[in-house]
Amino acid sequence: MPEKKVRVRFAPSPTGGLHLGGVRTVLYNYLFAKQHNGTFILRIEDTDQSRFVPGAEDYIFGCLQWAGLEPDESVVHGGDYGPYRQSERKTQYRQYAEKLVAGGYAYYAFDTPEELERMRNDHKTEQNPSPQYDRSTRNAMRNSLTLPPGEVQSLLDAGAPHVIRIRMPENEIISFTDMIRGEVSFDTALVDDKVLLKADGMPTYHLAVVVDDHLMQITHAFRGEEWLPSAPVHVLLWKYLFGTDAMPQWAHLPLILGPSGKLSKRDGAKYGFPVFAMNWTDPRTGELTEGFKEKGFLPEAFINLLAVLGWNDGTQQELFTKEELIEKFSIERVHSGGAKFDYEKAKWFNHEWIKKLPVTHYLPEVKPLFEQKGITVADEVMLEKVMNLVKDRCHLLPDFVQQGAFFFAAPASFDLDAIKPKWNSSKALFFSEVIRTFELAALWTAPELEHNFKEIAAVNQLKPGEVLLPLRIMLVGGKFGPHVFDIAELLGKEETIARIRHVLSLL
Repeated sequence: MPEKKVRVRFAPSPTGGLHLGGVRTVLYNYLFAKQHNGTFILRIEDTDQSRFVPGAEDYIFGCLQWAGLEPDESVVHGGDYGPYRQSERKTQYRQYAEKLVAGGYAYYAFDTPEELERMRNDHKTEQNPSPQYDRSTRNAMRNSLTLPPGEVQSLLDAGAPHVIRIRMPENEIISFTDMIRGEVSFDTALVDDKVLLKADGMPTYHLAVVVDDHLMQITHAFRGEEWLPSAPVHVLLWKYLFGTDAMPQWAHLPLILGPSGKLSKRDGAKYGFPVFAMNWTDPRTGELTEGFKEKGFLPEAFINLLAVLGWNDGTQQELFTKEELIEKFSIERVHSGGAKFDYEKAKWFNHEWIKKLPVTHYLPEVKPLFEQKGITVADEVMLEKVMNLVKDRCHLLPDFVQQGAFFFAAPASFDLDAIKPKWNSSKALFFSEVIRTFELAALWTAPELEHNFKEIAAVNQLKPGEVLLPLRIMLVGGKFGPHVFDIAELLGKEETIARIRHVLSLL
């Protein structure tokens, strides 16, 4: 038999911001698809309408566009296997649920919320404090396993509210091979009778994911390990509906861990680092959660740090382009244990990518950051020169403003306290001579300026170290910035002299 064309999918719910773990799932799907000349699908799983959040769907596509991980098929990109929004596929799920009932693999349950609550109270024991709807309780409930067939039919004909539940078999061991974890087994006695079709006719995740993966011809399904407990239900649904041979190969990805366990939004708020790809404002609460994009991460660094969060290629290599990741990625080399997110390491990746890429690549993102701080940048050629000069000092894109603002606007304050203790008349005289020499300079280059400056220092019997710090503070306002004569060269003759004069007048 010819091998099936690889088709993978990411299936988010439009309920909020896209978490780091979600984007890593996208990335691994994307890399696997591209490596095998396959297709990456994005399917919106919006069956739970009560949790639907306006704007979340557009936000998801915006994040993936920024990260450079756009799907081949989706509600935005089209494709031959649509609709790609589950709520638009609603009519097709009931037939599969009914097929399960007809085969004896599922049943109608007519229990009211009050009856379900009573069951949870009446069957509560010390050993079982949270009873579930399962083999031990189903025979005491109002369902098509306990009611006479005629009564069941009358209830259905009358349109009585009901759900369809899977009938978990007793004392079976369900096994499958996970691409990361190897063989995984479950005892059906420990799994409850999950709802497959809700009273509103919408499927639950369990039914929808199996039906949709079948109809969209998904060959491999990568998802978070939090879905492992649901795997026996899904294996049975594949077996009952389509045969286990048709089932995609599964890989359950490890959790991303924060300082206190699973990485959470709370961790981000507490420790001051982002956990979402882009800024997300919850329309219900107005609460803003900062994202990696707005924090100043480059998409190249973002996908690089995500890729190695739980995977390596067996070498010491840490920096990967997207093309290298496509070539080298292997799902079998994803670790089964949780991967700890380290924000300082994340910033290191960004720093490396800032240095690695030409500044013109991210100049369009940096320029508005200056303008947000009230600094007008009229000359982009000058900005490019400044960025090249300071990029080795920048871990995040806003650092360019901090490291380069003084090139476009004279400092508002100066750290005079760093100069005053050792300031004297000979240094004042020295800087007056520097101004005269600089005014006469025919060649305004860093090496020429440094040579002249050190010559005047020698004549005045001053060590260069004694006068370089005052010069730096005169030009930038504090003890920071690149090589001081590179700064002077870029500032130009007039501005350099004006700043020295201004600080001399303050001293």
